[in-house]
Amino acid sequence: MLDRPPAPRPRVLQPEGWPQPKGYANGMEARGRVVFVGGQIGWTPDMRFEATDLAGQIRQALLNVVAVLAEAGAGPEHVTTMTWYLIDRRDYAAKLKEIGAVWREVMGRNFPAMAVVEVSGLVEDEALVEIQATAVVPD
Repeated sequence: MLDRPPAPRPRVLQPEGWPQPKGYANGMEARGRVVFVGGQIGWTPDMRFEATDLAGQIRQALLNVVAVLAEAGAGPEHVTTMTWYLIDRRDYAAKLKEIGAVWREVMGRNFPAMAVVEVSGLVEDEALVEIQATAVVPD
């Protein structure tokens, strides 16, 4: 295998004078092959919910996102945007410390542009979160 420099990461867009967001970016710029990851929920690859708490389901959903990315030769560092659909925003707000630890474990210190939306329900009754992602793998 040839030694190659690491591919450039997407560039964070941070307007001058805006406060630095915590845990996400206001925007991202990237060039390359686009990878779309459909909504992933907190069940295992064999479609079982092992976690019944929000942080545990977020961890599994993120692991599922990373597994789909890997199929395209991508990783967490290539994610440019994510949308999270939650059934309880108050639970999310109360568990930010746990969620942050899960994020760093699975995604590292990569913080894409994100939106978090509260929804009345998800297709699977046991699901507490669904995560959709877009990644750009540099040329």
